[in-house]
Parts: sequence; structure tokens; C-alpha cells
Amino acid sequence: MFGFGPDMLYRIPALLMALTIHEYAHARVAVALGDPTPKVLGRVTLNPLSHLDPVGLIMLWLVQFGWAKPVPINPNNFADWKRGTRLVSLAGPVANILLSLLMAILFAVLIKMGVIDGSHWLAKVISLTYVYNIIFAVFNMFPIPPLDGSKVVSSFLPNEMAWRYESIERYGIFIILALSWLGVIWGILSPIADGISFVIQLIVQLIF
Repeated sequence: MFGFGPDMLYRIPALLMALTIHEYAHARVAVALGDPTPKVLGRVTLNPLSHLDPVGLIMLWLVQFGWAKPVPINPNNFADWKRGTRLVSLAGPVANILLSLLMAILFAVLIKMGVIDGSHWLAKVISLTYVYNIIFAVFNMFPIPPLDGSKVVSSFLPNEMAWRYESIERYGIFIILALSWLGVIWGILSPIADGISFVIQLIVQLIF
């Protein structure tokens, strides 16, 4: 999804922002819903180092998709564990989309003020942050355990069915790898990401 390239210096901060805001949102919502686990483990922070997963980072460069360190939660601490799990799972992708919207607005403001142009290094960082956050949001909503989308789906299933569905998590990485190799992941992700980007750009146009 990302890989190496001459613009690596711009990609790194963009990736870190996408990963960090995603995991921070999970942690923040979990704590707000009554689960202190993320706070106890130091995950309610915008420090990227607290959210990086070494293996996920290596996979990001090697096979072009990766992951951050999942935020541990204890659903038993939620008043309604299914609703709590659902909201925590949605928090990451929603935060990514909101950050994309913020980047689009920031880009428009800076261009309008003449502070940057399209070739400026800051413009490249902002543009990549915009793109990566949309990609992270859509990718994480795939209903493949352990991605966020699977937890949302699971929260609507009867307990026995949810348990069986979640039990395929051990094979999740292999399923994702296979679908990525076959081009299925990007084939689904791309049009959805384009649709989200279209809506964000429409919002920016309405603002300005």
C-alpha cells in the first residue's frame, strides 16, 4: 500500500500521523466509555512511539500494508459491551476521515494564503497525510478479523455466531495477504476511498 520511494521523507510523518490518530481515537473512546485499560497501558497519547508495532511497520515496507499496535480494551468495563466494542472500533476509522478533512481544509487555507504551492514540502506532507488517512479508514473497515470492520460486524451478531466469526482471526493475516496479492483489497478499497475523497473535496469547496 505504501512501500519505498523517493518521497519517503514526506511519507514517514504522514504515516505516523495516520497510525497515531487511529490508535489514539480507539484508546480515547474506550476510556470515555468506562474502560481504563488503554489509560493504564499508556495508550491515550499522541506519541507515535506508543502505538508502533515493529512487525506491522516492517510489513508496511515489505508487502505494502501494515498495522499499528492494537489498543487493548476490556469490553466487560462497558455498560453495554457490544455497543462499546462497536464504538471503539469505529473510532479509529472515523478519526482518520476527520483528519483527512482537516488536512484538506488546511491545504486549501495555506494555498489560498499563498503560504505554500503544490511543490512545497509541507504541501506534500499534507497531501500524503490526507490520502493515507482515507486509506487507513477504508482498509480497517474490511470485515476481516482482526480489522476494525470485523469487530463492528461481530458486535451485531449473536454471541455464538460472533465467537465463531472472531475465531478466524488466527488466519486473518493470511487472508489479507492473499486478497492483497490477488488485487481484491485495492480493487474494493480504491473506489470507496475515491468516494470519500470526493465528499471531502465537496465539503472544502462549500467552505471556500
